[in-house]
Amino acid sequence: MLTKEATQAIVKEYGKDEKDSGSTEVQIALLTARIKYLTEHVKTHPNDKHNSRGLLRLVAQRHSLMNYLKKVSYTRYTELIKKLGIRG
Repeated sequence: MLTKEATQAIVKEYGKDEKDSGSTEVQIALLTARIKYLTEHVKTHPNDKHNSRGLLRLVAQRHSLMNYLKKVSYTRYTELIKKLGIRG
């Protein structure tokens, strides 16, 4: 799971300042970190259906946020994808 320090580092890197935890870019980056963690967990515990479902929910939530960001600002969307290394 994400530690408080890891969360703060992500907010600092992707946000406009240290307290910008609500912007779309920060939310997508936080979801991506949680998705990476849960992906590794599900690989080692394939019968853990609760976390598999949670992983699918996180992916769907990130997908919705990315669609929103693509509509609002395509340049911010493409920069974020390059920074996170997803879809690619």
